[in-house]
Amino acid sequence: MGKKLHLDRIHLDKLTVNFDDRFTLSDVDWTIEPQQHWVITGTNGSGKSALAAVLSGVGKIEKGGISSLPDNVGLVSFEAQAELIAKELKKDDADIMDVISIGTPVQEMIFADCKDPELATRLIEKFGLTKLLERAFRKLSTGETRKVMLIRALSSKPELLILDEPFDGLDVDTLAMLQEHLISIKEVTPMIMVLNRFDEMPSFITHVAYMDKVGMHEGRLSLTVDRQNEGAFNELYQLLHLKTSDLSIPAADPSSALPDLDPSQPLVNLKAATIQYGETVIVDKLNWVIQPGEHWQLSGPNGSGKTCVLSLITGDHPQCYTNDIFVFGYQRGQGESIWQIKQFIGYVSTALQWEYRVSTSCRNVIISGFYDSIGMYTKSTDQQKKIADDWLHLLGMKDRANQPFNKLSYGDQRLLLIARAMVKHPPLLILDEPCLGLDDMNRQLVLALIEKICAGSETTVLYVNHHAEDKIKGIENYLRLEKNN
Repeated sequence: MGKKLHLDRIHLDKLTVNFDDRFTLSDVDWTIEPQQHWVITGTNGSGKSALAAVLSGVGKIEKGGISSLPDNVGLVSFEAQAELIAKELKKDDADIMDVISIGTPVQEMIFADCKDPELATRLIEKFGLTKLLERAFRKLSTGETRKVMLIRALSSKPELLILDEPFDGLDVDTLAMLQEHLISIKEVTPMIMVLNRFDEMPSFITHVAYMDKVGMHEGRLSLTVDRQNEGAFNELYQLLHLKTSDLSIPAADPSSALPDLDPSQPLVNLKAATIQYGETVIVDKLNWVIQPGEHWQLSGPNGSGKTCVLSLITGDHPQCYTNDIFVFGYQRGQGESIWQIKQFIGYVSTALQWEYRVSTSCRNVIISGFYDSIGMYTKSTDQQKKIADDWLHLLGMKDRANQPFNKLSYGDQRLLLIARAMVKHPPLLILDEPCLGLDDMNRQLVLALIEKICAGSETTVLYVNHHAEDKIKGIENYLRLEKNN
């Protein structure tokens, strides 16, 4: 093992960087301490690669600054790879000689600026490039080109090694060798990786930086997590899992299928709905139609009647029978039972979470949604257990199936209750202030799950909150109630 490299503390101080007017990193405040190893992760288009590139000197600084950036930075990225290939292709366009340029051979690419030829030679053999040393770099496959880039960076004795999606495009054997080599240098070389998948994260990574997209061409660093903080790390894992995995909403159980609705009828039709107590009018002549497949956001200040309107839909408000209301093809007051209506509704609220105090497992909380019960009082089927486990997998909680619900964090409880409400794929899912009482990370988790539901199910979502500006991708219909004076 070599002597530990001394890397000064790197600090990005409220840094804003422009990348040829194509993308902007905004107001980044980030400190990298000596001997830390970081993963940069986040959603597509959030600026993960841009942040890594800044550490190699790329981009135009518009505000703030970087202190103590080392001179010798090893960089492997698809952008750097494409840039090298573009330079090679330019040699074909230079008609200086009367001979056709064959391009730079692999051997020259690797050894031209190599500071550790012995390591480079070992890696060439390990990565199976010995027979390709005389071949032109631009003639290599994508995976072979990536191997050359890795050898160049690793043998340059970098003071800081930046690896942007280093495992992409590598075969299984090469991947294993690279991971083994990175472990062997972790004591002497600080590393920063860009990864989309948490399950590819090496064990020696100490910290995670989470990037968030704030506009079409703008990203920011929204969160940093110490891996030793197990609670925060697990929450970040769940968030990335929900936002970046290709897992879809689990299927419904055919044996628990709801009756078919008339697709030509709206789910909800309120005609001049009014709620008043004596002379006090809470809701005044509200007209509102919710069609199947439309996702709605209902917002407004306290006292504007949001909960009253919801209770008109669910049938829990006594004045629902004095108004002209159609829900799921039923006209209120025509002899339908409240359960005929509620079977088509999934409902999540803070009040429900307060009521759900039973000590049952995470799996059984989800299964209880098949029975609209709080707790489990019926033996579940194998199919219901499988669907519940699929939901736990989607939530990034598959290892917690048997944990007691009342031992979970407040945010995890909320996620499970949304899954419970969704398990039957109700035509209408009502989420009444689902982020109330949650910290920022758990709020992002809940919003990510709502986005997933909006994108991947036949359920219409009605999202209720205070702030109209707190928008969710996939929800394009908005109703704001104002408080009557």
